[in-house]
Amino acid sequence: MLSVIPNPPRTALPIQGTDDLFPVRRVYCVGRNFAAHAREMGADPTREPPFFFMKPADALQVVPDGETVEHPYPPKTANYHHEVELVVALAKGGRDIPVTEALDHVYGYAVGLDMTRRDLQDDAKALRRSWELGKASDLSGPVGTLKPASVIGHPDKGAITLSVDGALRQKGDLSDMIWSVAEQIAYLSTYFVLEPGDVIFAGTPEGVGAVTRGQTMVGTIAGVGEIRLTVV
Repeated sequence: MLSVIPNPPRTALPIQGTDDLFPVRRVYCVGRNFAAHAREMGADPTREPPFFFMKPADALQVVPDGETVEHPYPPKTANYHHEVELVVALAKGGRDIPVTEALDHVYGYAVGLDMTRRDLQDDAKALRRSWELGKASDLSGPVGTLKPASVIGHPDKGAITLSVDGALRQKGDLSDMIWSVAEQIAYLSTYFVLEPGDVIFAGTPEGVGAVTRGQTMVGTIAGVGEIRLTVV
């Protein structure tokens, strides 16, 4: 049987220390997982159950180590925000995964950005509509090179920052997460059968803000890496 159209390419992330690639199946993103960011977005940071939204896998933008990649400013927005996040890549899936076993499912980690058309997201909130127009634009998920957990372990503390043109915008610590990576995996697996190739954007610290064309963003996570992008 032949496909009636050419098969679309599958997004794949580079892996540190090898020419192998990590093919991406689904992209889950947790909302408001740092208390200070929840407050700046007008939400109560109490530890209620986490909530998730999704991006298409082909909305990811690969950012190789050591390169400054051009990131296109999307249409239909005048308020385009950066959100630096730890990205978690799963090597094993499952349903109802116990928290105590969840990290055994992780292949590795990377630095990512959840780029957001904030004006469209705010409109969707006001109208009680879904967030896709704000969160799922083309290339709205820049991701750096994956660092295997077998090499770097499972980072649960360390600075997570983002600067724009050298000025620090976001600063937090992975230990500030309301829901840990293990808890996010376990919780998600009660709603979906997770599969190898799934990735999770694990939340952003406070300080999100707008970028404009010509500005350069640098996102870093201690022990994980750095990504650099210039908005065009």
